[in-house]
Amino acid sequence: MALNLSLPGQEELKPRITVFGVGGAGGNAVNNMIEKQLDGVEFVVANTDAQALKQSHAPAKIQMGVKVTEGLGAGARPSVGAAAAEESIQQIVDHLAGAHMCFITAGMGGGTGTGAAPVIAQAARELGVLTVGVVTKPFQFEGGKRMRQAEEGIEALQKHVDTLIIIPNQNLFRLANENTTFTEAFALADDVLYQGVKGVTDLMVRPGLINLDFADVRAVMDEMGKAMMGTGEAEGQDRATHAAEKAIANPLLDEISLNGAKGVLINITGGYDLTLFELDEAANIIREKVDPEANIIVGSTLDPDMGGRMRVSVVATGIDASASRAETPLPRRSMSAPLRERVSLEEPAAAPAPRPSAPKPAFQPAARQPQPVARVAQQPAPQPASPAPARAAAAAPAVPRQPEPEPAVFEAHHFDGIGTPPVDDFADIEQALADDGMPPPAYQPQPAPAAQAPQPPAGRPAAGTPTPEAVARLRTLMAQRAQEARQTAPAEPVRPEPAARQPAPERRGGGLGLSSLIHRMTGQSAEAAAPAPAAPRPAPRAETPTDPDAERADIPAFLRRQAN
Repeated sequence: MALNLSLPGQEELKPRITVFGVGGAGGNAVNNMIEKQLDGVEFVVANTDAQALKQSHAPAKIQMGVKVTEGLGAGARPSVGAAAAEESIQQIVDHLAGAHMCFITAGMGGGTGTGAAPVIAQAARELGVLTVGVVTKPFQFEGGKRMRQAEEGIEALQKHVDTLIIIPNQNLFRLANENTTFTEAFALADDVLYQGVKGVTDLMVRPGLINLDFADVRAVMDEMGKAMMGTGEAEGQDRATHAAEKAIANPLLDEISLNGAKGVLINITGGYDLTLFELDEAANIIREKVDPEANIIVGSTLDPDMGGRMRVSVVATGIDASASRAETPLPRRSMSAPLRERVSLEEPAAAPAPRPSAPKPAFQPAARQPQPVARVAQQPAPQPASPAPARAAAAAPAVPRQPEPEPAVFEAHHFDGIGTPPVDDFADIEQALADDGMPPPAYQPQPAPAAQAPQPPAGRPAAGTPTPEAVARLRTLMAQRAQEARQTAPAEPVRPEPAARQPAPERRGGGLGLSSLIHRMTGQSAEAAAPAPAAPRPAPRAETPTDPDAERADIPAFLRRQAN
């Protein structure tokens, strides 16, 4: 039996650093770094422009947004750049997987870099990669719109990177002169990124007297906000002082100073002639500029090729902590700003709303409540009608809705049954019978309930108790009396004079008493019934000129018979 023995392979454990160039400016920065032969770094370029992508020297290329842009670029629209990055997010994640640190470089103000850089940074952060953004701002001659887009892109990118370095292109005029070419000027801006990446990689890759690892770098740069990178190199006497001052005073980063930095990473590189005093002098110059409680990590590497020269690289993070902390919530506040605006909009909307709505519920319950109250109050109300005419007039327009009393009448009909209305009717009949044939004086004092007339007729028909037999008897007796009057009219020798036509209204008054009694028996008021019979009945009754005294004598007898 053969045994196969093999030694486990030793994997080389070293930090993996990726430089991700986004857009045209990011691709140019990567090309400059590749030309300088920066070791220990992987380069990836992503762009929406197929022609610009072909000119890149990076080994890994990502054509973003094939469906969105078809390789024609974003057209200076950040929304198109963001959509293209989201479309190609799977390829982006494949290149970021396994990286420990990622430098995302882009030019802000255009379409691809402004829109895609925040998407790529978010993907890197979700993978747990230490993300550092190095971006440029447009020149002043490029216009205000492009500058506003750049500011918006920087604000969006700052949410998803641990450290952000901003290089304004306008500051290139401080280093350039009349003979500086356009390419050389941009190479100066790209050199900031190159020196920053080189300073970090040299600490972790090159052996040194004071060696640093990736954990130290992460402790300084993790979630520290805005940062600055600078490199200074000097030789001769006081080379340590000059190199440190050059590293601090970077003319391209004038917007951010070293004062108040919370984390500082210092890399001092020199030949074998580097002394301890020079190391101490360079570190103290930087320490005096930063916060007293800052986390300072100093590393030193040896380079045999730097005989007589000394280089100081500084990476300062957490600059202007008070301002950065005030700025980091700004995007959060902008996210919640619409809520505050809705509240402010709701407040004025709620203020005018109660103005129209408040009277509506006020009138609606008032219209519903006074209906039952008016029924009870209107019966005693006619007596003190004089003191409250205004309230009655005010209630009248609200109550005159005729469809409302009708359902109320049905409700009273269902709930009351044969209750109060018939009692009131019989009381009126008893009063009419007790008056002993004096209907006109008995019913004349009741003109006040005229305003209440519409309600009693609405409630009285509900009661079916007014005896129909009594009504039929009264009508038959009235018909008999009319026939007797017609028969007796020709037997009288005295013809009525022309003035005899005047008693007709008196007879009408006598007939009015009978008709009023009938209406009261049926549940109708004298005032409401008076106009109805007055119009049709005067014609037949006007033809019978009878003696008014005889009618007055007959009416009491008829009423007495009914009473008996």
